[in-house]
Amino acid sequence: MKLTTKGRFAVTAMLDLALNEKDMPIKLSEISQRQSISLSYLEQLFGKLRKQGLVKSVRGPGGGYLVAKNHDNINVKNIISSVDEQIDATQCGGKENCNEGYQCITHNLWTTLNSKILDYLESTTLDELVKTQRNKSENQSIEFATNKNNSVSNKMGAF
Repeated sequence: MKLTTKGRFAVTAMLDLALNEKDMPIKLSEISQRQSISLSYLEQLFGKLRKQGLVKSVRGPGGGYLVAKNHDNINVKNIISSVDEQIDATQCGGKENCNEGYQCITHNLWTTLNSKILDYLESTTLDELVKTQRNKSENQSIEFATNKNNSVSNKMGAF
């Protein structure tokens, strides 16, 4: 399967943008710091995302990027394909020439896998990713508070 860091970073950066924008543009330098992605790499990715209409840029002081569409109108497949990333499990890139110019015996297996992966990525929206991440963050906050309170109670009981 050929999913490089380009596709992974594009999805990560879009999710970070969606989680943090709150009607205010987000600077790529902020995403770069939070996600440990090179600023110059993000600039390249966001140029492609902007050309595909997934993000919009705001110039000037306080400028940055915003998600250009409703989060439930952007799916993971859109993001990955916007940065020219191909998702292909076949060895031949779909050309059916992987066995001395002919289709290999497992070609149909890999094309079926491609189809299932693409269906999954197309059915997963940015909105779903945002909700999942927010729920995860809320649960971790609750767990942290609970553990902190239990720790304090245990220390108090020791006296």
